[in-house]
Amino acid sequence: MATTPSNEKPQNSFFEQFSNRVTAWTGSSSAFILACLAVIVWGATGPVFHYSETWQLVINTGTTIITFLMVFLIQKAQNKESKAIQLKLNELIAANRFTSNRMVDIEDLTERELDDLRKFYAKLSDMAEEDGDIHRSHSIDAAEDLQEKKEKIKEATNKRKSDDKIDKD
Repeated sequence: MATTPSNEKPQNSFFEQFSNRVTAWTGSSSAFILACLAVIVWGATGPVFHYSETWQLVINTGTTIITFLMVFLIQKAQNKESKAIQLKLNELIAANRFTSNRMVDIEDLTERELDDLRKFYAKLSDMAEEDGDIHRSHSIDAAEDLQEKKEKIKEATNKRKSDDKIDKD
C-alpha cells in the first residue's frame, strides 16, 4: 500500500525547537539591548568591586560560555539553511528544461572541480558578452553547441552579405 504525504508538519525534536527559538531570539533587537545592558551593569559595578580579578572573571567567563554555545547553535542554523537553499536550487534546476541536471548536488564536488566549473561559467559569460546579450543564458550541455551554431549563422550571414555586395558591383 502506497503512502501519501501527509499535510501535517512533522514535529521537531526538543533540541530543534530549542535551537530555533534561541537562534531567532539571539538575533533580535531585544537580545542585543539585553547584552548591552549586561555590559553596562557590569562596567558600572567595577568601582563597587574595585575592578578586582573576580569582577573581570565574571564577564570573561560569561562571554566565553555564551560564545562557545552560540557557535554550535549558529552552525546548526547555518547548516539547516544551507540545506534548504540547496534543495530549492535543485528544484529550480530540475524544473527548468534549459538547465543542466548535472548541476544538482554539485556541493559534493571537490574544491578543484568547483573551480573548474567556475572557469567554465566564466567562459560562458565571455561567450554571452561576445553575443552582445549578457542576459542570454547557456546550460553546460548546450553552450558550446549553441555557440558553434551562432558562429555558423553569423558566417553564413556575412557570406551572404558579401555575395550580395559583389553581385551589386
